[in-house]
Amino acid sequence: MEKLPNDPAILVSAVNMLLRDEEFDTLSSLCYYFNETPEHLQTRLKTAGFVYSERQKQFRPIGYDE
Repeated sequence: MEKLPNDPAILVSAVNMLLRDEEFDTLSSLCYYFNETPEHLQTRLKTAGFVYSERQKQFRPIGYDE
């Protein structure tokens, strides 16, 4: 993958896959590779209804863990 997808549904899927399959061990390392900041990525996905869970190392729907 050369760049992160623009579509939020595809983006969350791609990021979670890259973290799950251990291509990247942290959100920061993934963002660095794709020339993105973790804050910007989290903001983009929060707008789409997802929040990052550090414990799960994945983006999850807002309210899922409540």
